[in-house]
Amino acid sequence: MNEKIKIFLADDEELFRKGIYFLLNREENIEILFEASNGKELIDKLKESTQENLPDIIMMDLKMPLTNGVEATKIIHKDFPQIRIIALTSYNTKSFIANMINVGAASYLVKSSTPHDMLKTINEVAKKGFYYSESVMEVIHQDVLSSGSSRTILDDDFLTLREKEILELICKQYSSTEIADMMCLSTRTVDGHRNNLLLKTNSKNMAGLVIFAIQNKIINLEDSNNDIES
Repeated sequence: MNEKIKIFLADDEELFRKGIYFLLNREENIEILFEASNGKELIDKLKESTQENLPDIIMMDLKMPLTNGVEATKIIHKDFPQIRIIALTSYNTKSFIANMINVGAASYLVKSSTPHDMLKTINEVAKKGFYYSESVMEVIHQDVLSSGSSRTILDDDFLTLREKEILELICKQYSSTEIADMMCLSTRTVDGHRNNLLLKTNSKNMAGLVIFAIQNKIINLEDSNNDIES
């Protein structure tokens, strides 16, 4: 039997939070460990939790009292980098999305999303470590273009051919297991390449790899979107 996805919920709107709890609690592969009504309560709970009681995923509202979701994400990404954060918000603006991805969110979910979209996001993040919908990928792309930043690779051998192939598949949101199957490699080998990519590109997370790949034209956004939606 597969291990359950352990989740912390953080949202100051109790009715909304309880609704999420009710929906997720019916899923056999999901376990809600804790509910917080603000960012400070969430962080305090994380700091006092044992390793076994830490969540795999935190679903967190951006607008909360005491410590808001953006600041909480920065703290958690630094102190608990293994925990994936799904940002919850009523705001679907490009600035909000870009900011949350940049500070370390593994995914971004608008509160008007369907239960199906929510469950898909949770399962994709648990499986792959991140999940960006077509609209979020477009925001990342536009943010890269508007920032005017670019990374110039002086050495053609900066990334090996195998690393480029794996980076492209990561950006198309295939899991390590799926990439391993496609390339006839072991999952451990793929994870090793992924870690090397993080180090070589100085990326802190999967979003950083996506940004790097867009900046250096390693992936084609349209092709990636087609793969995500298929």
